[in-house]
Amino acid sequence: MKISSLAVFCGSKTGKNPVFTQHAAELGKMLSKNNITLIYGGGNVGIMGVLANTVMENGGKVIGVIPRKLVEWERQHEGITELMVVEDMHTRKKRMYDLCDAALILPGGFGTLDEMFEMITWNQLSIHDKKIYLLNSANYFEHLLQHLYRMEEQDFLYEKVTDRIEVLGEPAHLLTRIRQL
Repeated sequence: MKISSLAVFCGSKTGKNPVFTQHAAELGKMLSKNNITLIYGGGNVGIMGVLANTVMENGGKVIGVIPRKLVEWERQHEGITELMVVEDMHTRKKRMYDLCDAALILPGGFGTLDEMFEMITWNQLSIHDKKIYLLNSANYFEHLLQHLYRMEEQDFLYEKVTDRIEVLGEPAHLLTRIRQL
């Protein structure tokens, strides 16, 4: 399966560790260079802004999907290829899912985790079978991963965590995985 579009779920803030924005910029360059369309949350701030700006600066294609309510908070990005304003978060997630071939999770807050867990749940329920990658920048997701493994250990999951999520340490690892599909 060729990946021509990637949904990236990430923060509307940059966080404290500069590695988060560094990885977003590396990812943006990589997506542009490999003609992979970025599907993301439509904001121009935080990690999502860094990612979208880097893709655009390097001649790539960016499609943003933002709920009407978040237009003010996340400050919609006016300088991307296409911006879709939708009614609500559920519609945003569904539209991003429909537009992508795979999904990648970068550091973020509650919204990022909500989007990640919905994608994983849809995958588990066979609503889709799209690959889900998690970029564990500076071990940001380490505690969450430990909890997911605990859920597996305590027999609350129907399969291994690694059957649904592939954890990556660096943006370049994504390209390696995509090429193996």
